[in-house]
Amino acid sequence: MRFGTNVMATLTIKNLPDEIYAALAQMAKRNRRSINGEAIVQLERSVNMPKKDPEELLAEIKRSREELSRKGVYLTEEILEQAKKERRF
Repeated sequence: MRFGTNVMATLTIKNLPDEIYAALAQMAKRNRRSINGEAIVQLERSVNMPKKDPEELLAEIKRSREELSRKGVYLTEEILEQAKKERRF
C-alpha cells in the first residue's frame, strides 16, 4: 500500500480459472502474503518490472510512516509482528 500523492490502479480479473486462483492462493499462503499481494508480485515478475533502488524504497517507507504518524497511526515492531502472525499482509 502506498500513501501520499501516489495513485494506485485497481485491476479486476474476470473469468479467472479456478486452477489459477487455487495455485495463486497456495503461493500466497506459502509466501505469507494476501492473494492480492501475491498476484502483484507475480505480475511484477512476469512483466520484468525493474527493482526499486533500496535507498528510494527506504525513503518511500519513511515518507509513508511520517504521513501515518501525522494521522495518529503508529506502526511499531510489535504491531507488524502481530500482523505477520495473523497473515494480514
